[in-house]
Amino acid sequence: MTPENFKYASELLYKKSGLVLGEEKAYLLENRLTPILRRHEMSNADELIQKLRAGSVTGLCDDVVDVMTTNESLFFRDMKPFEQLRTSTLPYLHKARANQRKLRIWSAAASTGQESYSIAMLLNEEKAKFANWNIEILGTDISRAALERAKAGVYSQFEVQRGLSIQMLLKYFTKQEDKWQVNDSIRNMARFQIFNLLDDPSKFGTFDIIFCRNVLIYFDMATKVQVLNKISRVLAPDGVLFLGAAETVLGMDTALQPVEGARGTYGLRQAAMA
Repeated sequence: MTPENFKYASELLYKKSGLVLGEEKAYLLENRLTPILRRHEMSNADELIQKLRAGSVTGLCDDVVDVMTTNESLFFRDMKPFEQLRTSTLPYLHKARANQRKLRIWSAAASTGQESYSIAMLLNEEKAKFANWNIEILGTDISRAALERAKAGVYSQFEVQRGLSIQMLLKYFTKQEDKWQVNDSIRNMARFQIFNLLDDPSKFGTFDIIFCRNVLIYFDMATKVQVLNKISRVLAPDGVLFLGAAETVLGMDTALQPVEGARGTYGLRQAAMA
């Protein structure tokens, strides 16, 4: 791929998804584009970029963004935030929302659905406490292909072994030949919708809990601040945001601050809530 075409592709990716692609990642770009080249019978990446410039292939830009976004996910990833959710966040919200008996949760980078279903399984384990509650789990992602997999809820043996105990696997999944499918009772707790974190999430309403884990690490500082401020505007005044272990709001001009004693969790600053 010529330097000029790489520059065009990296700028397009940044504009469309916020993904920062340095020159050292040129090999990664060409490698990820290979399936698209085969699908459209193109000879090389430079031909693909020329068609992108011309806008001559419908959906080509979306395909490029889709293959370049990272869809790495696993059940109960890092476990710590899920323990925090179970032992602290849910007990607090169970009390604070006792009158409304309603809970809204957003998995903002849902990928192939493991995070959303992990939350659903955890809530099912607490179903005695939340009987007759209206609980909504929304999973969103920029990748249409990832969300199709999330909706199907079908995972390989390798995928279910990553984070799931044998007890949880047998309780919440059904074997289908060499794969496992999430049971309907859990699948029905979550819905999935395509969404770009660079867009305005206000159309979804307000959430009590937001998971936006391991996606900010792919953005530059300006995009991180932009995304976090958008998220803060749909977080309930006493809601909780969970970020990835390597992510923080510290040093950024956002409406968020760390929750004391709960690493990786954030809430709205008092001034922002007023």
